[in-house]
Amino acid sequence: MASTSLIIRYPLPKPTTLPFTSNLSSIKFKPLQTTTPLSFPSIKLKPFQFTTKLINKPYAAAAASTTTTLPPPQPWQGAKLKPLLASVATGLILWLLPSPSGVPRNAWQLLSIFMATIVGIITQPLPLGAVAIMGLCTAVLTKTLTYAAAFSAFGDQIPWLVALAFFFAKGFIKTGLGTRIAYHVVSLAGSSSLGLGYSLVLSEALLAPAIPSVSARAGGIILPLVKSLSEACGSNVGDGTESKLGSWLTLTCFQTSVISSAMFLTAMAANPLCGTLARGAIGRGIGWSDWAVAAAVPGAVSLVVVPLILYVIYPPGVKNSPDAPRVARDKLQLMGPMTLNENIMAATLFLTVRHHFFFRK
Repeated sequence: MASTSLIIRYPLPKPTTLPFTSNLSSIKFKPLQTTTPLSFPSIKLKPFQFTTKLINKPYAAAAASTTTTLPPPQPWQGAKLKPLLASVATGLILWLLPSPSGVPRNAWQLLSIFMATIVGIITQPLPLGAVAIMGLCTAVLTKTLTYAAAFSAFGDQIPWLVALAFFFAKGFIKTGLGTRIAYHVVSLAGSSSLGLGYSLVLSEALLAPAIPSVSARAGGIILPLVKSLSEACGSNVGDGTESKLGSWLTLTCFQTSVISSAMFLTAMAANPLCGTLARGAIGRGIGWSDWAVAAAVPGAVSLVVVPLILYVIYPPGVKNSPDAPRVARDKLQLMGPMTLNENIMAATLFLTVRHHFFFRK
C-alpha cells in the first residue's frame, strides 16, 4: 500500500516529517532536538458519509414498490358539528325554560323548535332543505304537532309547483339547454345593439316560467352571454370601453329581469306567497294560467318599452353589433347538436306543460 506522510509544523526552521504506512510496525519516530513547546492547530474531523447505490435496477424497482403509502384521511362527510350543536342548544334551552303566562306549553315548544330551525338555517350544519325537514320531523316526534298539521302545507299545489320549477331550473342550467336557447335567439335578432338587447330580454323572458330564481336565470345564464357578446364587440370591463355596449346591455337585462319575474307565478319564489295572500284576502286562489294571462299585457309592454327608454337615456357607444350573431353561431357550433340530456329536458318540459294545460280537472 502507498505510504502517507503526516507533517507537523512547529517553530523550527524546517518541518519535521513522520512517515507511516498502514502497518503499525513500520512507523519510525525521529527524535526531536528542541526545547520549544509544540503547538498544534485545532483539527476538525468530518464524519464519514456512506452512500449506498443499488446497482441492479430490477432490485431497485422492487425495493421502491415495497414502500407503503398511507392514504390521506378522509374529510368528515356528515353535518358540521359546531353549527349543529348551536342549533340544538338553542332549541333545548328554550324548550327547558318555563313558558310565559298565557302561552300554552305546546306553543312554547313549537317556538323552541322553530328557533332551533332558524339557527340551523343561518349556520347551515346541513343544507337548508335538510334542516327544515329535521325541524318538521322533530315537531312530529315530540308530538308538538300532529302529522296532519305538520304536513298540511304539502297538500297545496303552489309549493309543489315552485319545487317543480326549481327542478326544471337545475335541469336547464346543468344540461346547457337554457344557454342554447339564448344563443339561438341572439343569432336571429342580434345584428344591432338594440336588437341584441331585445334578444337577451326575450331569452330571459322565455326562461322565466321554468327558472324561478332571478339569480340563477340572470346571473347564471344571461350574464355570461352579455359578457361574451360585449367582448366580441370590443367592450371590455376595466379598460374604458364599457360604455360601448356592455354597460347598456347589463343595465337593460337587470331592469327587465324584474319584469319577467313578475309575469309568471313560477318566475320568482316570492310569487306563490303573493298568491297565498290573495287567497286569504279574497277567498280565491290564483293559478299559473290566471297569473300569466293577467300579467301578459303589462309585462309585454314593459319588456318593449324599458329597453327603448334605456337606449335613449343611456345609449351604447356602438349602435351596430354585427359580430354578435357570428359569436352566437360559433358558440352553437362549439356546443354541437343537442345532447341526450338536453333532449330529455326539452321533452320533459313539453310533456309537463301539455299535461298542465290540457289534462287538468
